[in-house]
Amino acid sequence: MPDLSEGSENVSVHGIFNWILLLIIFSVITVVGNYLGYHHPMEGSLVGMAILSVVTLIGVWLERNLPFDVSSILYISIIGIIIAFPGMPTSDFVLYYVSQVELLSIVTVFLAYVGIGMGKSWDEFKALGWRAIVITVLVIAATYYGAAIVAHIVLVLTGVPAA
Repeated sequence: MPDLSEGSENVSVHGIFNWILLLIIFSVITVVGNYLGYHHPMEGSLVGMAILSVVTLIGVWLERNLPFDVSSILYISIIGIIIAFPGMPTSDFVLYYVSQVELLSIVTVFLAYVGIGMGKSWDEFKALGWRAIVITVLVIAATYYGAAIVAHIVLVLTGVPAA
């Protein structure tokens, strides 16, 4: 029986259950981090993560069931834009609760998950050799510095004094 996590076209009940379980665990850890690190109320953060999780599930389901060769990221983005678009009946609700979840809370949990995933395939990573490590470090550093430069330019252009 095909599994959702395998990227199959047909979504099984077992695959959906795995995604739901993963998103619940991810959401709970994010909500706790959001509460401890940013002092947002757990109830609001939990509703915000529930909204993000449902949108994610719908986007993954659409990727697997529609005949187009489109990434789930695109579906998730479009759904998010539609339900948060000003004038939509869902806009105020979605914006209020999703704003209760700090991006860094989500990113921290996501990076921890990626780290665990890399640990499981450490032998494959080592097989890439030292060049892959150098390229990885350069890509991460360039991404960080590029984002910092763009952020600085935008802040200066919007009148925020440079530190």
